[in-house]
Amino acid sequence: LAQALSVPPIRTRSDSRSSASGVFSTVAASMSGKHSHSMSAGIAGLAAGTAAALAVKEYFSSTPSLPAGRAPEKRAVEPKHAEGLKAARKECGEGKFGPDDGATAAAWVGYQCTDCQCIFPITPSTLMAEMADTWMAGKITNAFDQVPKVQQMQSEAGAAGAVHGVLSTGGLATTYTASQGLLLMLPNMCKIAGELTPCVFHIPARAIASQALSIFGDQNDVMQVRSTGFAILFANTVQETLDFALAAHIATLRSRVPFVHAFDGFRTSHEIMKIQAYPKPIFKKVMELLAPEIDAHRSRGLNPNHPHVRGTAQCEDIYFQAMERQNEYYLRVPGFVEEAFGWIELLTDRKYELFEYVGSPRARYVIVCMGSGCGSVEEYIDHTRDSDIGLLKVRLFRPWSIDHFLAALPMKTLKAVAVCNKAKDNAAMGEPLFMDVAASLQRAGFVGPVLNGRFGLSSKDFVPGMVHAIFENLKSPKPQNPFTVGIDDDITHYSLPYQAMSTVPKGTTQCIFWGFGSDGTVGANKNTIKIIAQNTSLHAQGYFQYDALKSGGVTISYLRFGPEAIKSSYLIDSGATYIAMHKKEYIFTIKARLILGVCSEGGTLVLNVPWSDEELKTKLPAPFRRIVGEKKMKVFAIDAASVAKKTGMGKLINNIMTAVFFKLSGVLPVDQALCLLKDAVKKTYKSKGDAVVGKNITAVDAALTELREVKYPATEWASASDSEDCYVKQRDEAPPQYVTEVLDKIQVREGGELKVSQLEIDGCVPTGQTAYAKRGVAECIPIVDMDKCIQCNVCSAICPHAVIRPFLVSAQELAASPEGFDARKATGGNNYAGLHFRIQASPLDCTGCEVCTHACPTTALTMTPLPKAIEFGHEKFWNFAMKVPNRGQRFDPFTLKGSQFQQPLMEFSGACEGCGETPYAKLITQM
Repeated sequence: LAQALSVPPIRTRSDSRSSASGVFSTVAASMSGKHSHSMSAGIAGLAAGTAAALAVKEYFSSTPSLPAGRAPEKRAVEPKHAEGLKAARKECGEGKFGPDDGATAAAWVGYQCTDCQCIFPITPSTLMAEMADTWMAGKITNAFDQVPKVQQMQSEAGAAGAVHGVLSTGGLATTYTASQGLLLMLPNMCKIAGELTPCVFHIPARAIASQALSIFGDQNDVMQVRSTGFAILFANTVQETLDFALAAHIATLRSRVPFVHAFDGFRTSHEIMKIQAYPKPIFKKVMELLAPEIDAHRSRGLNPNHPHVRGTAQCEDIYFQAMERQNEYYLRVPGFVEEAFGWIELLTDRKYELFEYVGSPRARYVIVCMGSGCGSVEEYIDHTRDSDIGLLKVRLFRPWSIDHFLAALPMKTLKAVAVCNKAKDNAAMGEPLFMDVAASLQRAGFVGPVLNGRFGLSSKDFVPGMVHAIFENLKSPKPQNPFTVGIDDDITHYSLPYQAMSTVPKGTTQCIFWGFGSDGTVGANKNTIKIIAQNTSLHAQGYFQYDALKSGGVTISYLRFGPEAIKSSYLIDSGATYIAMHKKEYIFTIKARLILGVCSEGGTLVLNVPWSDEELKTKLPAPFRRIVGEKKMKVFAIDAASVAKKTGMGKLINNIMTAVFFKLSGVLPVDQALCLLKDAVKKTYKSKGDAVVGKNITAVDAALTELREVKYPATEWASASDSEDCYVKQRDEAPPQYVTEVLDKIQVREGGELKVSQLEIDGCVPTGQTAYAKRGVAECIPIVDMDKCIQCNVCSAICPHAVIRPFLVSAQELAASPEGFDARKATGGNNYAGLHFRIQASPLDCTGCEVCTHACPTTALTMTPLPKAIEFGHEKFWNFAMKVPNRGQRFDPFTLKGSQFQQPLMEFSGACEGCGETPYAKLITQM
């Protein structure tokens, strides 16, 4: 319609913060995509569309702009600064390469460049606050040769208020937060930006609570910041996180505009990568070069020696003008960020652009993306070498620079664009990044499809197969718009189907370790990736996946290392050469295809099991044996739990399994690897004393002697049944449909396969569903010796998960009990007359924390291996006891013993094993 009316390419006025206002973005987005919504229907629609187009033409016809594809003049580093930076690099030397995660990298820069850090920890920024607090406690100085003040406040709102206070008096301050914590800071952020006060907030972007809370990463929280006036600089990798943190501190002081330095929560904040750090003296040199800006900031601070008023109220006569007065500062921000990138280049030789294009210079199909997802797209492009495709990485999201954006694209050949948003805006026509891109392309006169897509919400994995699906959709004559990837949307049908594909560079080794929360696997693998990164020339990457149960839940460690740079910002979904199963119980609950399906032909499998080779033939489920046989995997076994007990390590098998990894992986000579591992053990556990260090080293030495290769009949195993019926849970009674169709799949890591229609529209779920979980994760459970039991109920009161309870049964009920259900005459007065007492634990709900056995005053409880307990009939005992009528009404619920006869209304929770809080919460429900 705009073309028919001869409307010129739409361009915005000098908007200071984004490419367009909300109304204009919506109009432009409507006009950009051929396959979006119909603009009008009938005469009324045509009239409305004509009026809108004429209004747009009139409004945007006044300001000239650069032609599409022509880059604005780049702001160069000032000569005096360039000389200073070159001298600093020569004096301080090159930074060392080593392993680091995004959170620590950003926190280190924030610590160095500020006087004060006001914190209130929230996932995934907790590590940042913890590290800053640790450095302060260790008297580590910053770039000003001072130990910064790290102050924890009462809430995120308080932290933002404290930052505002420090800034207002001329101090340099920062904070670390995410999600709801960031939202609580918005009012103060508006004030900080409105007062043009330089500062940087370091944000590991995270999902915000909507229909449900999620601690995992996406960009929804950062999108809420757009209207505060903060500039937003987004890093895609761990190395960029370090570099952009420093660039943000430079740019904010140069421009006076406050910055949000953002990076993806977990995927970047908790990913360990081999990066190049800055020598510590570099920060001092940089701050010295910024001395005039720092002095100017301090001079603007509230001070009784030169008083001024700030925070006044304005009426309708002047407020508007005062807001527009700041335009010039925001218009200069892109130039100052370019200049800050120039500083980084002079210090490191690493070059960055506000918008960085990757791919063919004559590409016709381009994905626009921001954050860690760029890694998956770039790896796909490198692998396919398709001359028709490209990627545009967004670095400076606010203020949005249309001219820089258009200059980075191959506009002469561009045919279609897909915008990938790691966020969702339910009520908008498209997500914020899409709206900016659509408006910018409309300004350039681009008439091809501009597709709006969503991916990666709440850390949903974004794999190369999804990238392939997006490009195929983009090339389609009738593309799906909007689209989603990574899910099965059977309601609105936006989702694109995809298949797994391997795009990692040749020579890259990929390893997966299945662990149990609190068994030390994650910590040991962090040491492993650090040893590889520090002692080889290989690139290295470590990423760690947790389920919601944390301690006591599933942990999976993903390690990659190889001669080429690793861009794989996703979990290992194919081509794994090493898989270690540290928790044997998973073999029976998680389907074999989920554990072994990603393994390559001839890969290595390590099992932590107490079984002999002969027992493995009967113990391992048939589908598990089948995949092992089909892929001709090399299988090794070790009873790490036994080694840990013999060497005094208790349940901790981490260093034992790490020693096994270095023995089998060949990444380093075994002797050298074990020597380095022992050094890491000494460093990690030195604060716990020589005894603990000695036990760990003994366990490492013992590991290799207990390791053995399993000889198995490959042909026979390859022909085993592939039926997954063996994974169906055996329950005493049929559970609700919601349990079998939703919760069971989530528990065994099939939640990603659930369709959109299978989930609730408003986050509501039925109560009492955890009673059906029956995870069976404990290695040992408590079994009572009724001859020793004094019927005190202490074990039940202290149990975090309500899995061990006292039961009172009548003589008639006792006669009908399963064989072996041992009970004693109940003691304590008339209320107990005619009843028999029994303490019983639920074998499949217990986490094996042993709190009850330590609390028992008469040592009546003994930890017994789970298989033996089930063999002795304790699963039947529990099921029988749960059907006995509750007789709690007879007893005083305000006594310890009496309270434990009441039905707990908080049971089988997701709390960590041995949790000290849930016993109180459970007790309240019983009182």
